[in-house]
Amino acid sequence: MDFHTLKAGTLKLASSCEGRVALYIHTEDGFIEKSADAVFSSASLIKVPILLAGLLQAEKGLLQLEDEVEVTASARVGGSGVLQAMARDLKIKVTDLLTLMIIVSDNTATNLIIELLGMEKTNQLIKTLGFNNTSLNRKMMDFAALKKGTDNTTTARDMAYGIKALAEQKLLSGKYTEKALYILENQQFKNKLANTIETEKIKVASKTGELPGIEHDCAIFTHKGKTVYAAVLVDRLENQSTGKKVLSAIGNRISQYITHK
Repeated sequence: MDFHTLKAGTLKLASSCEGRVALYIHTEDGFIEKSADAVFSSASLIKVPILLAGLLQAEKGLLQLEDEVEVTASARVGGSGVLQAMARDLKIKVTDLLTLMIIVSDNTATNLIIELLGMEKTNQLIKTLGFNNTSLNRKMMDFAALKKGTDNTTTARDMAYGIKALAEQKLLSGKYTEKALYILENQQFKNKLANTIETEKIKVASKTGELPGIEHDCAIFTHKGKTVYAAVLVDRLENQSTGKKVLSAIGNRISQYITHK
């Protein structure tokens, strides 16, 4: 599949979806965008800039990745993740909190990282990293804040920019860039953009996000020296599976494009 076919097909899929779709896809042949600066609830996509903020502090020597943190009862929250169900006296390294935050979207790990960095400081770091229209305003699973209209927000352009700048080593030094990409590559939720992709053939580093009515994904696809950066955000869904299908179909087109001779 050539770039023009990818672009036409992707925009058609986005327009035919029942929800609101924003996307930004960057390829070596050009970019595809639709509502790329529209502000969406970030859901778990916010965990990507939090990961980069944590690693930036580690690079500066202000966060020790090997330090152990107690997983307190008050820090344990529901939703995705494994820490909520672990032994009560658990202590875990900061590096493992960052990993769990991404690969199983662990909400407890995320909240512990936010506590370590500080909410205000995390937001400052997110802006420093160039996520200009992304804001961390509440912890994970804080439904009281959500009820008051306080939510974490981002845009398709911000998410695509962030993963591209990361891969190009513009955000972190070599060692920390490698660590971030390694964590994103070990993502265990690959049921959206990467749903139909042969991950033995195409390398995928990604992070999904969902809430009721929301299905998001951002991913770096690499194959034989070709790279595609994609962020697709969908909200206002009556049916979650509709959003997943659109993400899967867009991912399938990216797969055909990136393996096209």
